[in-house]
Amino acid sequence: MKVSTIAVDVGYGNTKSAFGLGSEISTHMFPSLAPPAATSSLTPQSGTPFRARNVVNVVVEGARYEVGPEVSISAAYGNTGRTLSEDYVTTPNYAALLGGALFYSKASEIDRLVLGLPVHNTQKYANYLKDRFSGELDFGWGPIRVHNVLPLPQPLGTLITFIQQTSKHYDPDNAYLVIDVGYFTTDWVVARGYTMDDTRSGGVPSGVSRIYQQVASLISQAEGEPVDSIERIDKAIRDMKPLLFFRKDLDMRPYLEEAISVSHQSVKEVQTRVGRTEDIRAIILTGGGASLYAPTIQAAFPRNTIHVMDAPCFANVRGFYTIGSARQAQKAAA
Repeated sequence: MKVSTIAVDVGYGNTKSAFGLGSEISTHMFPSLAPPAATSSLTPQSGTPFRARNVVNVVVEGARYEVGPEVSISAAYGNTGRTLSEDYVTTPNYAALLGGALFYSKASEIDRLVLGLPVHNTQKYANYLKDRFSGELDFGWGPIRVHNVLPLPQPLGTLITFIQQTSKHYDPDNAYLVIDVGYFTTDWVVARGYTMDDTRSGGVPSGVSRIYQQVASLISQAEGEPVDSIERIDKAIRDMKPLLFFRKDLDMRPYLEEAISVSHQSVKEVQTRVGRTEDIRAIILTGGGASLYAPTIQAAFPRNTIHVMDAPCFANVRGFYTIGSARQAQKAAA
């Protein structure tokens, strides 16, 4: 199927995508886990209540990876297939996750593929993404032709989504601060209208995974056992449910309350780079870690209005799709 625009944000925590479905924007998300694919399946094909998991095998550089909404979040010795590194976009795991997003979009030809990047890595890896994912791609189920790749700093997507949702109240004559709390990075952009202030924008490799890692350390200390179930901790906190740990159902709230303190360092970095905020009309908080960082950010900027985006996980990718679609429309009209 040929499509005009697809936006994909391969985050460290989750892979999000957006594409047109009639007059609506369809969104899709699955964990950014790409373990080696199983060599066989034990699930009976028919005649039983069991069913196969919703995953797809993706081939990258001859290796086969498993990605999708029902990829396993636990594995032997904690090797779940998550990659947390500065050169993430150059890894086979990133390519496998992008391939999975394209599989679920059912696209075989794409005029414009919009990809998100952390702010501090945008200039470094933008050309790499253009070269790596333009042209004919093959992830194991047939060729996918991509005519153009557009890399964008992640918080810009949220800014566009915010403008669309609050167009009547958006003030282009004053600055806005967008803070995107991701799984491995915290990124921020100061923008006035559609113009970024590069001197006050930036990012640090410190996201919500640090809170989960601190929770794991606290559980390990309390229980006297090593804990490597970061993905399970993430899910328990997001679902607001106890974490099964051997025979115990652990209440995450006391561990989380203590672990939140690790967010102070990255928020302090935002304060330092942004400077005084009397000219900031509002702070827009987005990303999968938005709710966990919100109290720390509110305490750091007590005199500023803070908006937490609805469905913050999809705010960036919806904005990316809007930008890509607008550029395609301009190209068609030229």
